[in-house]
Amino acid sequence: MNKIWWAIVPVLVILFGLLGYGLTSNPKHIPSPLIGKPFPVIEGKDLNGNKVTLGVVNGKPTVVNVWASWCAACRLEHNVLIRGSRRYGDKISLVAINYKDELADAKAWLRQLGNPYLWSFHDLAGRAGLELGVYGVPETFFVNKQGIIVEKISAPLTDAQFSAGVALMSK
Repeated sequence: MNKIWWAIVPVLVILFGLLGYGLTSNPKHIPSPLIGKPFPVIEGKDLNGNKVTLGVVNGKPTVVNVWASWCAACRLEHNVLIRGSRRYGDKISLVAINYKDELADAKAWLRQLGNPYLWSFHDLAGRAGLELGVYGVPETFFVNKQGIIVEKISAPLTDAQFSAGVALMSK
């Protein structure tokens, strides 16, 4: 019987340790291997058919938001983006990737809710999203003016997260 306990106790300790770690970790935080690396330069067209390049825009720290008109969570975060654009618009560039969305639907969505972006990269095929490792929408990348990704949020942004991301970009 003693030999069985010596086998069971370490297994129980490991299981309880893993359970404790799981209960204290944030399930919404999805680490990105791109943090600390250059934002990939991706060329394409915006919703108006103009050529655009994802990365640092206008030499400013850049917030890149991934959204779609079919995304309910994107609707939840949209007012945060509008407020962030108004508050930090002179310090940052706010651009977007319109992910796997029909052009007419995306344009109608921005007309209805307001457009906080300088432009939205139209990513109907999901090519840019694939290159960035997008898990779903919404996701937001904070890129400093050197083009380095300093933060990624994989959930609807809050005002506090937007402000914290802007602060990280200016370091």
